[in-house]
Amino acid sequence: MHENRGLTKWVAGKRSKWVTLIVWILAAGLLSALLPSVKKEEINNAPNLKSSKPSVQADVISEREFPSGSDIPALLVWHRAGGLTDSDLTKVQELTGQLSESPAPYQTSIPPLHQLPLAAIKAELSKDGSTLVTPVFFGKQDDVDQLKEGITQIKKRIGELFGKDPFAVSKDSSDQLSVRVTGPVGIQIDATGLFKNADVSLLVGTVLLVLILLLLIYRSPILAFLPLVAVGFAYGVINPILGWMAHEGWIVVDAQAISIMTVLLFGAGTDYCLFLISRFRQLLKVERDRGKALLGAITGSSGAIAMSGLTVVLALLALLVAEYGAYHRFAAPFSIAIFIMGIASLTLVPALLAIIGRASFYPFVPRTPEMQQERAKKKGKSTSIVTNKQPRNWVGRTVVSKPWLIVTISIVVLGGLAVFTTQIKFTYDIMSSFPKTMESREGFATIGEKFSPGELAPAKVIIDTQGKSVALGEALASLPFISEVSEPQKGQHNAQIVAYDVQFNVNPYSLEALKHIPDLHTAAEQALVAAGVSSPDDRTWVAGQTAEQYDTKITGERDTKLIIPLVIGLITLLLLVYLRSIVATLYLVLTVILSYFSALGLGWLIVHYVFGADAIQGSIPLYSFVFLVALGEDYNIFMISSIWQKRKHMPLKQAIKEGVGETGAVITSAGLILAGTFAVLATLPIQVLVQFGVITAIGVLLDTFVVRPFLVPAITLLLGRWSFWPGKFEEVKEPVRVVK
Repeated sequence: MHENRGLTKWVAGKRSKWVTLIVWILAAGLLSALLPSVKKEEINNAPNLKSSKPSVQADVISEREFPSGSDIPALLVWHRAGGLTDSDLTKVQELTGQLSESPAPYQTSIPPLHQLPLAAIKAELSKDGSTLVTPVFFGKQDDVDQLKEGITQIKKRIGELFGKDPFAVSKDSSDQLSVRVTGPVGIQIDATGLFKNADVSLLVGTVLLVLILLLLIYRSPILAFLPLVAVGFAYGVINPILGWMAHEGWIVVDAQAISIMTVLLFGAGTDYCLFLISRFRQLLKVERDRGKALLGAITGSSGAIAMSGLTVVLALLALLVAEYGAYHRFAAPFSIAIFIMGIASLTLVPALLAIIGRASFYPFVPRTPEMQQERAKKKGKSTSIVTNKQPRNWVGRTVVSKPWLIVTISIVVLGGLAVFTTQIKFTYDIMSSFPKTMESREGFATIGEKFSPGELAPAKVIIDTQGKSVALGEALASLPFISEVSEPQKGQHNAQIVAYDVQFNVNPYSLEALKHIPDLHTAAEQALVAAGVSSPDDRTWVAGQTAEQYDTKITGERDTKLIIPLVIGLITLLLLVYLRSIVATLYLVLTVILSYFSALGLGWLIVHYVFGADAIQGSIPLYSFVFLVALGEDYNIFMISSIWQKRKHMPLKQAIKEGVGETGAVITSAGLILAGTFAVLATLPIQVLVQFGVITAIGVLLDTFVVRPFLVPAITLLLGRWSFWPGKFEEVKEPVRVVK
């Protein structure tokens, strides 16, 4: 209590409230002026796999021994439904001649089609003569901006050659030539472009949604802007700090992390602000002195806010143990953002409330009954009916009157939805996240229709023959999932190193293709054994994007198995320290886990049957778990804190009833806002964010409308004094009423 009083005087006293505001203004202004923006420090091609992973080791050998094959291709897909003409093919030859003599920026090589006779090029057409695929190679070390610069130059030259823009022609056009850029380069450019283009629309959409919801819920323009101001100042501090840390090389940030961090900041940050604001409004109805009301608000909510923020911070920091780069890179930016937002909620928001006072809630200003009477007298109105009406609290009454029914229905509904998680199918195909009209996806679709889809991203099988004659080519060609095998290539530095390029007869990014990577290793090892080579497992490598995606899958599964128990353990430990109750901690954690699986099950039904997705991205379960378990526990902490405080001076049943009623409105509004901000992700043209947004929003809504108001308080009531075990529990009895 004394610590909270000191905090209130320090951040919201008569003079210190202005000092607090000025400190935040100066911090945001100076940091933004002196430190780089995090947007300028984005690295969107940072490696996700460690150097010890098999595919990475294979790439190193491939680059050393087969440098001409280690570059990454941009595949130009030339298509004319009625058949490519001689004129089309002649201009393609002319283009390759130009790019051979005067390469595009960052281009490393291009096949010399201009030196081949026209008949040889026609032999490379699809069976119906409508499509040709020509590669242009770029350096593997080039970043996305450099790749985009090179492709932009190539597109410009193609436009000049053909006298029009074939990239703007529909691929379904029956009589016009269309061109699309796909392959690893095209996919990389499109993937990064989607996230970059999403930033502005995501920020605007999130801000507008939060503002509209706050206006609808609280009907106060000042109050609606107050949390946004707090989040804005926090972002003004977070942005340059993250930019500075990235500039110094302490952390790595990419466009995807920044996009999701923005949503998290507005959603969770607004929640923390509302926890304090709602308590302040309640106390203003019974306390004339706004300073005392603010003190009571901070006393009653600061512990829950700090605990909620710490829960999210630790859950996000658990991602630091991840091996997969994308997971690991989320940890620092997200946890730092929530930590700074928590500080803003406990310092800047109280200062703003102290400055604005009751006017924060205009035009529905909360006043004590005496203040309402005085105000009515001044206006010459009757004072007999002036009173603060008590909320109906039907949820609290339902919980204490029918706890068994509520627990049964809640578990049946949530458990029933959780069952659908067994039907979920996963994918690691990055292109399934693209809109169907995205250029690289259209190009890939054309390749799949007219050629083998494996042409998009061949795998390179490499062996160390130890000077023996190894019949690997024949072994690879006999595999049922391989459509084409190249001639053997000998290493430049070690002639005993031999490689074969192989094409899958399925989508090389599909789960089916990924499953065949171990089969390629096995085939290579068996061929080495047959040739008498010892230790064959140390002498085989598979390079290429399919092998990389396979390692991504294995690494992601390892991280999921490690991080989920770690997050549960950290949150359990925090709750034990805060509540000092083993029993309460167990059912709070278990209910949130049940809510998570329910959200995953219901999310799958919506994503699969409503949005038509055949599978969800493999990273979704882990991302959703970390956010849902951490954020879902926020609402439990805020609600259970109210019950814990009230039961000290009233019977447990009444404490539960009043605690549910007291926290109901603020948690409902906070949950709607948080779910809404995540739902904004579903408006973006990126399937991985759509899926993450839908599942997380569903989980937040289940926590808001099922777990927090019904299931948790009903369990608390049924367990009674055992909810506090092994802590002390002293039942407060109802005062005896004497009837005269």
